[in-house]
Amino acid sequence: MFRTAVTISLVSQTRGGPFVFWDDLPASLKRAAEIGFDAVELFLPGPDAVVPEMLRALLSEHRLNVAAVGTGAGMVVHQLSLSDPDAERRARAVEFVTSMMQLGAEFGAPAIIGSMQGRWTPATGKEVAVKHLTDSLHQLSRTAGTLGVPLIYEPLNRYETNFCNTLAEGVRLIQQGQLENVLLLADLFHMNIEEIDLAHALRQAGHHVGHIHFVDSNRRPAGCGHLHFPAIFSELREMGYQGYLSAEAFPWPDSDQAAVTTMKTFRRVIELAETDSSASHRGVPEGR
Repeated sequence: MFRTAVTISLVSQTRGGPFVFWDDLPASLKRAAEIGFDAVELFLPGPDAVVPEMLRALLSEHRLNVAAVGTGAGMVVHQLSLSDPDAERRARAVEFVTSMMQLGAEFGAPAIIGSMQGRWTPATGKEVAVKHLTDSLHQLSRTAGTLGVPLIYEPLNRYETNFCNTLAEGVRLIQQGQLENVLLLADLFHMNIEEIDLAHALRQAGHHVGHIHFVDSNRRPAGCGHLHFPAIFSELREMGYQGYLSAEAFPWPDSDQAAVTTMKTFRRVIELAETDSSASHRGVPEGR
């Protein structure tokens, strides 16, 4: 059974970025629940941005879970990355991510490594930078194991990182780096840029996929671009995917409509998938 989530950002420096709800956490939680989401994905400036007891009470009131916590504020606010050539700054990056992992773990939620992976430069060289990144991920993956939650690594498109741009490259990083407790985030926007076939890429990544960013080709809400979601959902169903589909999209035309449109698209595609599945079980060709 697929589970849905929606993003909430409290990071002022990312104003205009691809997050559905902004600023008002209590109101955003309330609206997410009203629309029918199962959980929220939180993008916070740091672990002290919320009081865990207060957040727990709000989540309980609205019957919501935390799907994941983002760590990108470490890059956006503090200019830290896990591949920084400076050892002291790398250590600070690991410390920031660790603090977010600890917050997420209080709610059974993983932390996401996206922009915090950074980029390699000719001055450092790719081989050295990959070693820095892998060493950082090793430290964090051990912490993830202790906390009982996975660490989520996100391949990004070529304009945002030059480490891993595809799911296959993400799998290779995990395998060659012998990273345990690390899963991949499959962001459909990034995949639309980098993958030849989204469904095939998901199939090849298989059990390594632990989180989905449910968004359309133009980073607008699902249903406002040209992605073919039935094929994607069919593949996820075949994979036995158990994670969240989280709406990380521009608040277009506004936050409320973005959330409503996402949920409408999700329900429509689920209905189509169930209809096709039922037809195939009866021996009726799909599309008939």
